[in-house]
Amino acid sequence: MNDTADSGRRDRVADGGLFVFAVLAGIVLVVFRREIGSTAPGWLVTADIVAGALGCLALWWRRRYPVVLAIVLVLLTTFSETASVAALVLLFTVALRRSTWAAVLLAVGSVLTHTVFQVVRPEPMLSTWVFVSWILLVHVAVVAGGLLRRGRRQLVASLRERAVAAEVEARLRTEHARLEAREALAREMHDVLGHRLSLLAINAGALAYHRTATAEDARRAAELIRESAHRALQDLREVISVLRAPDGDVPLPGVTDIAELVEETTRSGADVRLRDEPGVSTGALAVPTAVSPTLYRFVQEGLTNARKHAPAAPVAVTITAEPGAHLSAEVVNEAPPGHPAAGPPGSGAGLRGLAERVTLLGGDLQHGPTRTGGWRLGVRLPWPT
Repeated sequence: MNDTADSGRRDRVADGGLFVFAVLAGIVLVVFRREIGSTAPGWLVTADIVAGALGCLALWWRRRYPVVLAIVLVLLTTFSETASVAALVLLFTVALRRSTWAAVLLAVGSVLTHTVFQVVRPEPMLSTWVFVSWILLVHVAVVAGGLLRRGRRQLVASLRERAVAAEVEARLRTEHARLEAREALAREMHDVLGHRLSLLAINAGALAYHRTATAEDARRAAELIRESAHRALQDLREVISVLRAPDGDVPLPGVTDIAELVEETTRSGADVRLRDEPGVSTGALAVPTAVSPTLYRFVQEGLTNARKHAPAAPVAVTITAEPGAHLSAEVVNEAPPGHPAAGPPGSGAGLRGLAERVTLLGGDLQHGPTRTGGWRLGVRLPWPT
């Protein structure tokens, strides 16, 4: 709003300055003609002065009707010398605010009307050719000045638009980065806490429902609950550390942690078998840095889902690899149809987050029921050379 007010004030000052300049120029021309003893009739001199005065007043509306007023004043210059200054100002305004062709056509017309003026009221001090050459030079300068000023204004406006667009784009990038950070946090929290809390739920459920368990079994279940809770807090701290630290400062779990993950799940009472003939989980093959955490999260999500929905069913984790081509893995829950699920039904957030991870790497995630009524979760990740 302040910029608009400042612009309006500058426009009024410019209009006032041009009005004063046109009036003073007209007065100078009238005085000059009287001093050199003009031979024009009195009525023509009077008409010249009136036309010049009207031309000066017209400058106050030059921004609203530049072309119309310029045409009128150009026609008046056929007999009015004092209107020529206002006509040139309006020609400059047309070059500044309207099309180039409009300015050029008006300039040509103005040169012609000034030539007619030279015929009607010959300039005693200049020949016709010198007068026409001078008028032509003045009109070229006025139109060129208006076009250059218009180009500068357009450049400034373009730069301002680019600055605004860059600011909006930066704000959108910031919001997008924040959204991605929140989504990354949600995925990490789901993957980490979902796994640990499912272990807690299994062991707590066993401790609550098996009232005939021996003291040793109860102690073992309580120890597993304590260990799972401790690891959940530890994993939570690691997730927060990863989010707070610069990229690469805090290592993420990778393929070499899969064996420990399977062993931990087995200690909770689940029947999990790991088949890794290439030796990916042992570190025998150098898995790409971007692929390693995703494969770990894949196995973790598969074990978590199997533990939630079929805790008593055997689970097979199979890893196959072809270095330079692809890395594949699957988690198969071999539960028979209708096997009771443990815990509340899943929301699918884990699979959605896992699918996002895999898609970012250019891989493919599949999940669905098996022919025996179980459930299969499979992934195929690229292994660039």
